[in-house]
Amino acid sequence: MQPTSFITPIKAWEPVGNLTEEKKAYGRNGEAALFGDVFKNVIQQVHTTQEDVENKQYLLSTGQLDDAHTLPIAEAKAELSLDILITLRNKAVESYNELMKMNV
Repeated sequence: MQPTSFITPIKAWEPVGNLTEEKKAYGRNGEAALFGDVFKNVIQQVHTTQEDVENKQYLLSTGQLDDAHTLPIAEAKAELSLDILITLRNKAVESYNELMKMNV
């Protein structure tokens, strides 16, 4: 059975980072550097998706956007990437607070 032309298969998510290469590049502090890189990548993703939404809003308002359904899709992607950033931040703060509660 051949797939129809309007159905596109779901693509696999790209990995956040290659752990072995990160540890080799940063040595002993590989975990800390990896967390920083993940955080930077998530922030960049939020910025990129927000720029995409703003561009599509401009194109829609000027009548240059051919398919109006791409704007809600871009908005959903931007919302999801912001939710991921907020969750990551909350988990980092929660982890920090748990470390501060430890008795030495």
